[in-house]
Amino acid sequence: MRYGDLQFYVRPTGFKHTGLFPEQAVNWDWMAELIRGANRPIRVLNLFGYTGGATCACAAAGAHVTHVDAAKGMVQWAGENRRLCEIDETRVRWIVDDALKFVQREARRGNAYQGILMDPPSYGRGPGGEVWKLENELFGLVNACEKVLAEDALFMLINSYTTGLQPAVLSNMLAMTAAKTRGGIVRADEIVLPVTEGGVLPCGASGRWSND
Repeated sequence: MRYGDLQFYVRPTGFKHTGLFPEQAVNWDWMAELIRGANRPIRVLNLFGYTGGATCACAAAGAHVTHVDAAKGMVQWAGENRRLCEIDETRVRWIVDDALKFVQREARRGNAYQGILMDPPSYGRGPGGEVWKLENELFGLVNACEKVLAEDALFMLINSYTTGLQPAVLSNMLAMTAAKTRGGIVRADEIVLPVTEGGVLPCGASGRWSND
C-alpha cells in the first residue's frame, strides 16, 4: 500500500488486522509537518509502534525515532516497512519492551524526546506477561511520558480505540500533563474514514498536544 512517498506491506493476520490503520494518516501528516517546520534535530518516541506507519512518517520527515513494541513480530514487520520506504536504518532505533517500563528507564537515564506518540491496545500483555488494561493504565503512562518530554518539545499524541475513552478524556489527560507544565494547545477529536456512499466510519479518537 502506498501513501504519498511511503509504502507499507499489508497482509491478513490471525487477529483480523492487515498491518495498517489508514485513519492514522491524518496524524502522520500532522506530526510530519511539525517535524519539518522545526528546522532542528527532533527525537520521537513511538510507543506501541505496531508495524511502523507513524515511525516511517516521522523518520521520513527528518526525525530520529525510537520505536517500542512488546511484540517482536510487529517490530520485525515495522523494519520491513522501513526498508520499503527507503528510510536510512540509522534514523530508527528498535526496542522490544513493555512501554511503561521503557519510559521509566528513559526518565532515569535522563533521556528526552521532542515528540511522543502512543497507540495503546485496549487490552494486552507485555513480553514478561505484564497485563495491560487501557482504562487502568493509560493516565499513568501519559504522566510518565511527560517526564521524558523535552523542554523544547513539539507534540504529544494519544490514540484510543476503546469505546469508553472519548476525546474529552484524552484532552483532559494532556491538559493535566504536557499542557500543565508547558502550556501549548490541546485538541482531541474523533478519527473517521470517509465512506464511498457518503458519510464517515468512526475509527476511534486522538488527543493532541502541541507547543503552539
